[in-house]
Amino acid sequence: MKKKSVVLLSGGLDSTTNFYWAIQETEIVLAITFDYGQRAFVKEKEAAQYFCQKNNIRHQIISVPWIKDWNKSSLINRELNIPQASEVSIDDYSISLQTAKSVWVPNRNGIFLNIAAGYAESLAADYIIPGFNAEEAATFPDNSEDFLKAMDQSLSFSTANKVKTYCYTIKFNKTQIVKKALELKVPLEKLWFCYFANEKWCGQCESCLRARRAFRANQVNNF
Repeated sequence: MKKKSVVLLSGGLDSTTNFYWAIQETEIVLAITFDYGQRAFVKEKEAAQYFCQKNNIRHQIISVPWIKDWNKSSLINRELNIPQASEVSIDDYSISLQTAKSVWVPNRNGIFLNIAAGYAESLAADYIIPGFNAEEAATFPDNSEDFLKAMDQSLSFSTANKVKTYCYTIKFNKTQIVKKALELKVPLEKLWFCYFANEKWCGQCESCLRARRAFRANQVNNF
């Protein structure tokens, strides 16, 4: 019998690859998309809804509007600049640390995982599955394997059925994730990883630049 899972699905490359992988390995009882006032929410919602409808998975949007009150992240605060183009250098660690600070949302993944764990316990699910990766963990510690281990320890106290985290791509870089996404037949053109909600991916924000590099490394010409 397959283990049950709750998947955190933003519609981006990492979470969608984990979603498709989890379809094969688990019984997904719920996919969750969070609305925390982020600029890209409308597009993220469209992407997540598409993937869930295509795979007949129950989908729920959870609004956490109070996160925007913290007003610290350029993903939320429209008066702040999201680094783009020449302001971003994905191969320069020191610059990436600075651009990461601009889009950092205080305790975002901690909040999301804890909310998902509550749903998982109520649905008798074994795992909550986020979309993290080793490449971004270098500058976003809440994307790291150590973070998930710490979450597991916490959840062993806060959930009666001892819900655990599991992320298939936790040791992968973006290029490896695209390779796996292709194997899983993820429709890459339906992803939304851009920080903005324009008609198309902007191609200039850090998330787009990392995706573009990974696509090209896999001979995918979606940009």
